[in-house]
Amino acid sequence: MNLRIELSHTNTEEERLAILAPLHAYNVAQAGIAPSTPLTLLVRDDSGAILGGLYGRFVCEWLFVDLLSVPEAGRGQGIGSRLMGMAEELAREKGCFGIWLDTFDFQAPVFYRKLGYSEFGELADYPPGHKRLFFQKRLKD
Repeated sequence: MNLRIELSHTNTEEERLAILAPLHAYNVAQAGIAPSTPLTLLVRDDSGAILGGLYGRFVCEWLFVDLLSVPEAGRGQGIGSRLMGMAEELAREKGCFGIWLDTFDFQAPVFYRKLGYSEFGELADYPPGHKRLFFQKRLKD
């Protein structure tokens, strides 16, 4: 079999899934890693418009918080803490070992530390002059 590498100029979901399929099959064979299950918590206004929320994925008995967004008008009212509290409660119900996430140094590291998260890594100069920080909170040993 001859293999070649080419640059895709389309970057389609089909291409992403074709790359993911053998990787996922290998992960399942090695560690029994099941597909992730999404978690979506929405912040809506009186008209029902979505203004923010939390999006994450349950995988490997952990919850990864991919996105957390609190609308400007709702900041300082405990909405972010309530979203994270709800996510933590759901993670506990599913028997997760913990929750992990990443944020930037200019976003919410103080917020996550206040909620009991500990930093376990950083990526300097992402974006240049800043840091991407990685946090976790263990729910069980």
